[in-house]
Amino acid sequence: MKNEKCPVLNFTQQIGGKWKLPIINTIRNHGTLRFGRIHQMVDGVSRKVLTDQLKSLESAGLLTRKQYEEIPPRVEYSLTEKSKGLCEVFQAIEKWSNLADK
Repeated sequence: MKNEKCPVLNFTQQIGGKWKLPIINTIRNHGTLRFGRIHQMVDGVSRKVLTDQLKSLESAGLLTRKQYEEIPPRVEYSLTEKSKGLCEVFQAIEKWSNLADK
């Protein structure tokens, strides 16, 4: 059993921390977004931390970053198929949170 990787540990290693789930959820709820819009919508995250988290999520295969060759530069972030698999998790969290508030 020790040699098997714990699914919860794997999950938290990929998307644990304070900001990754709110970032993914924001893009899930609003679709493809630019950096500035994500920064406005994820309350309290600094620009530097957001940049680091977006890079980490992209490296993990959870976000796609598309850069357009325009002036001024435009970059958009969207969910990958891998992160779309988290939609049921977010729905369960929302259901649990609504029940917990009662």
